[in-house]
Amino acid sequence: MKEIRPYERKVNYYETDKMGIVHHSNYIRMLEESRCDFLEQAGVSYFRIEELGLMIPVLNVESKFIKPLKFGDTFTVYTSVTKFNGVRLEMSYRILNSETNVLCCEAKSSHCFTDENLKPISIKLKYPDIYKVFLDYLNYEISMT
Repeated sequence: MKEIRPYERKVNYYETDKMGIVHHSNYIRMLEESRCDFLEQAGVSYFRIEELGLMIPVLNVESKFIKPLKFGDTFTVYTSVTKFNGVRLEMSYRILNSETNVLCCEAKSSHCFTDENLKPISIKLKYPDIYKVFLDYLNYEISMT
């Protein structure tokens, strides 16, 4: 199992609103970016998953906004797999301001594995290598140091 680094980047101007803070809709994009980065680091990129005919649609997203991010701020996202059973997947996210180390947002997203027709499937038997990666990272905590 590979060590996963947190996802980090700067806030872009277009992500902010008239008040100069990140618009709430852009946090969903940050979650997706960090989820894609997490999976790529774990060795199961979305490209590979989709090449196999698998899809991982979003079923639900919940977020709690704590402190705003602003244009030019650098943020870090700590992503983890919190629930996984081979059909359903839940990931959690902590978004921190990288300079101040202040928690800005806590979120989680729920997903399921489907075929290309969006029919739910269990990946345990058909894709055991993919199943094992998700199982290996279940409750894996990214180091904050």
